[in-house]
Amino acid sequence: MRAATNFRSAIITQCLRLAVVLPCIALVTPSAHAQWSTTYETFYLQAPHNWVFRNYYQSADRLFNAFDYGHAILYETLLTKPKAPASELEEKIYNKLTQQVLVKPPRVPLEEAAIEIKYAQLVPEAKVMFDWSHILHRQIYDVLADERLDQTAKDREVQRLIAYYKTRRDVAFSSKPKSMKLMQEQPYSLAFRERYPKFNGLIWGYHWLQVGLYEPLMVGTSREARQAGVRATAARFWQMLELRALPYQMPMTAAVSPTFAARYPEAAIIFDNLHSMHDVVSDILANPSVPRNRKRAEIMLAAGRFRDDSSYVMSEPAWRTMSIAMGLENMGGSPVNFASALPVPSVSRGAVMQHDDATGKMIAMKTGAMTGSMAGMDHSTMVATGDTTRRADSSRVVRDTTIKPVMDHAAMGHVVPATDTKPAIDSVAVLRVVESFHTALAAADSARVLALLAPDLMVMENGGAETFAEFRRNHLPADIAYARAVPTVRRVATVFIDGNAAWVSTTSTTQGTYRDRPVNSVGAELLVLSRVDNEWRIRAIHWSSRAKR
Repeated sequence: MRAATNFRSAIITQCLRLAVVLPCIALVTPSAHAQWSTTYETFYLQAPHNWVFRNYYQSADRLFNAFDYGHAILYETLLTKPKAPASELEEKIYNKLTQQVLVKPPRVPLEEAAIEIKYAQLVPEAKVMFDWSHILHRQIYDVLADERLDQTAKDREVQRLIAYYKTRRDVAFSSKPKSMKLMQEQPYSLAFRERYPKFNGLIWGYHWLQVGLYEPLMVGTSREARQAGVRATAARFWQMLELRALPYQMPMTAAVSPTFAARYPEAAIIFDNLHSMHDVVSDILANPSVPRNRKRAEIMLAAGRFRDDSSYVMSEPAWRTMSIAMGLENMGGSPVNFASALPVPSVSRGAVMQHDDATGKMIAMKTGAMTGSMAGMDHSTMVATGDTTRRADSSRVVRDTTIKPVMDHAAMGHVVPATDTKPAIDSVAVLRVVESFHTALAAADSARVLALLAPDLMVMENGGAETFAEFRRNHLPADIAYARAVPTVRRVATVFIDGNAAWVSTTSTTQGTYRDRPVNSVGAELLVLSRVDNEWRIRAIHWSSRAKR
């Protein structure tokens, strides 16, 4: 009997220590059973690309381990030290994180339950939700970093990972976009950012890098370019940290990493929902109006809303509009092709934007205001390009995929009218057509290719021109065969929008074998699109290429 009692004690102690890694079942009394939630181990989907990112990008990967520690110590401190002064987080722990943990981050991912012991016991389900999503984060980095995979294979693997992620319906975040009302307009909302603004900025800085690193992996045209891009993006994070220029708004994936979000919208939405719930948990733990005996219930209620496909849901276009309307300059700026100087935020720290759920447009500023030179400028003649603002002849020119929309504010202060996001939203829609065109070619989906083309299409290549019918009959089969056989990496150079017309130029690198002949070339592509009945179609294509020297 004594041996059995010791065995039960050992099992329960182990369950408490691991919190949520293994299934824990009460073994002592029926009343104890109600205190436990059965949760299960989560782990990587088996694949050859697992841990490639860790091998190729060790410095960036180790920063993620430090981020895990930062989130864990935050939750544990908020839960176990509710009466501690703000300086406990804003100074003591913030300084430890920025001066020690981030400088010498852990070499391997941490078992967060050993850091956030009380939090993991309080809401093991929420902890597993975060763990499961972080695994998806890391596995997608692995896919994008694996130089053995061409774009088609990467697309296939990312979709396989998303499908695997969704098998855990009990802990998977919804892939439907959630309204900011779920994060910012609950009874407990904003408590954390108001009491701990510096630490809140640090958490958003973590999220900026977590979604921002996808972009250099997506747009780099070679392994060397991708590695240089990741190093530059990580260096940008350090610059933000050193200059105390951390984000003023929660980074949204569609704004920070538009190429990634356009190609893998479900993953981007899952990550935005994940980061939104991080804020919600912080608010619940930090808000004294939520008594300790209600904190689990509130977190579990929020967790259910973030998992379901019906609560606080927006459409994907509205989510993209909202993401851009929040202002890339307020989220830390672009993670690629950035200027040496950090962007100047256009809102005050602590600003809380309100959006129309149907359209995603900003309709008011609950707190905070437009700031600095932005508040006194005539925004109707300005177009933002990357991290810098320039004067334009009209609002028709939109460059780069990391743009901020044209703004025309009639009033400043606590009430700000909706931002005109149309040029930026158009650029996202145009880029999705371009991506779909190339994806369909590589997938041998000729019906999809033709559906994206206008009837009066003109294709120009090698000194010749083809009509829609000629392209379908002569060129399309060869283009499909070539796209399937030879991996091509493309990078968007410019996007121009002029009313119902758009121009997209890209450069590319192609390397492989086609019909037993080696291919190693660089290319350029110009697509002209027009909008008819609110749908963009490709009306002209110009291709050129040459052997790579």
